[in-house]
Amino acid sequence: MDMKVLVVGSGGREHSLVWKITQSAKVNEVFCAPGNAGIADLATCVDIASDDIPALLAFAQENEIDFTVVGPEAPLAEGIVDIFEKKGLKVFGASKKAAQLEASKAFSKKIMNRYGVPTATGRSFTSYDTAAKYMAEFEGNVVVKADGLAAGKGVIVCSTPKEADAALKEIMKDKAFGDAGARVVIEERLEGEEVSFLAFTDGKTVLPLPTSQDHKRAFDGDQGPNTGGMGAYSPAPIIDKYMHDKIMKEVMIPTVEGMANEGIPFKGVLYAGLMIDRDRIKVLEFNARFGDPECQPLMMRVKNDIVDLMEATTDGTLDQHTIEIDERAAVCVVMASGGYPGTYRKGNVIKGLEETSSINDLEVFHAGTALRGNKVISSGGRVLGVTALGSDVKRAINKAYKAVDKISWTKAFHRTDIGGRALAHLATKARVGIIMGSDSDYETMKGATEILRKFGVPYEFMVASAHRTPFVAADFAMNARERGLQVIIAAAGHAAHLAGVMAAHTTLPVIGVPVDSSALNGMDALLSTVQMPPGVPVATVAIGKPGAKNAGILAVQMLSIGDPLMADLMAEYKKDLAAEVEAKSDRLNQKLKFG
Repeated sequence: MDMKVLVVGSGGREHSLVWKITQSAKVNEVFCAPGNAGIADLATCVDIASDDIPALLAFAQENEIDFTVVGPEAPLAEGIVDIFEKKGLKVFGASKKAAQLEASKAFSKKIMNRYGVPTATGRSFTSYDTAAKYMAEFEGNVVVKADGLAAGKGVIVCSTPKEADAALKEIMKDKAFGDAGARVVIEERLEGEEVSFLAFTDGKTVLPLPTSQDHKRAFDGDQGPNTGGMGAYSPAPIIDKYMHDKIMKEVMIPTVEGMANEGIPFKGVLYAGLMIDRDRIKVLEFNARFGDPECQPLMMRVKNDIVDLMEATTDGTLDQHTIEIDERAAVCVVMASGGYPGTYRKGNVIKGLEETSSINDLEVFHAGTALRGNKVISSGGRVLGVTALGSDVKRAINKAYKAVDKISWTKAFHRTDIGGRALAHLATKARVGIIMGSDSDYETMKGATEILRKFGVPYEFMVASAHRTPFVAADFAMNARERGLQVIIAAAGHAAHLAGVMAAHTTLPVIGVPVDSSALNGMDALLSTVQMPPGVPVATVAIGKPGAKNAGILAVQMLSIGDPLMADLMAEYKKDLAAEVEAKSDRLNQKLKFG
């Protein structure tokens, strides 16, 4: 095919999208409005602002554009998709009504509450006095958000009443974010780690992109004001398979189904900003487009023809596609102008770009750049997104910063700790090892991972067979203590002896989970697990998923013997279990009493 594609926008997100789109076998010519100095090397830049929808429409019609990809939030919120579609033009992005998930935090909160999507407690206000009164209930531990679009900066995290009062005044009285602050959303301040989760959706199917994590604060150690993003990496180690499945089940699918149920199908990229605290997820915000800078590392890792995925999203055929992911990690370090996200100087000549061009698996995506003659100059707050692939996160970080060191302009700055949270997660030693006879046992063992995450216990998985790979299984057990493990959970079906092999080769406590995978309904696995010779004990739990959950609880109880904080958490957990039983009793009594 000889498609003509128009990309709307001028940032690092749009540069990475143009870079990816030009690799499509379907595409013959790419335009970008308005583009930047880096995009100009790949596409024809058109001097039309990204929010000038009439001019963009006229250009698309006059130049017979086959497909338009909208990057920024503002034109989506203004209805560019609806306008283009009415004229018979194919366009990738959310409709005006669907974009309310980002354009109005009050609308987003309503959808989440209506469809049971976990989110922070909060309310929206148009009155300063009413908002201040509600905010006082949280004793300063709040997040104050401008309801409308504020280029990613209209969110102020507070920890004291003084900070909260100042934030509310800044948004509602000083109009720091203009009309976006006419309404504010006051939410409880959540504890945990913030991550980004993006997915293509055609309004029915949800196809997740690789996990990623952004760095919002301006300075190292997550200090300073919020920005549009100072860097990102993918994958995010905090999201393992258990958490990935949980996010899809509790956040992404209910939101897409809820929007469809409201008669507002969401098509495009749905971005959920999440706070994760152990096993708990809460949505901080939704965006109706690719994140910036998350888009840059994601485009480096997606191996598909991106136009195929975008067309399927628009046509409603996403169920026919999968995403192929590069197993390597990607890291983006944003280089910004001094003063950002406040006032900053434009027009500084950028040096060293040519020195990075020979580095393999590295792209310098331009965000705020322009051309002055044959020189590239800074023209925005976030100027460049230096993005690298590496065999692991550490190597990707090193490659990105090696390139950053070659680039300079007057008063340029960047964070030096992008990807640090990923390294910290990867360096955390597992305390519980879960070994399974087959990867098919994972569905059974999710009950154990749920409990371990609830108590913040790091764990690792291994697949090994007592009969098919006995030396691998024995090695896992013999070296478990040396790797930092304190408890082993072993799961196997049929008359397997995996738990026994573990117990025979380690002095660590072993918990056996019999798996129902035979014609004997798991009884063979139960007997082979529980009947151990004297001196080689295995703590055996129930068959299947209930057993997996109990294995997780028993592991935590073992660990809590020497961990007072975990012991306190376990005591709270037991109280919650008792409260659940009492609540069921009350509901039954009410039903019997009133019919």
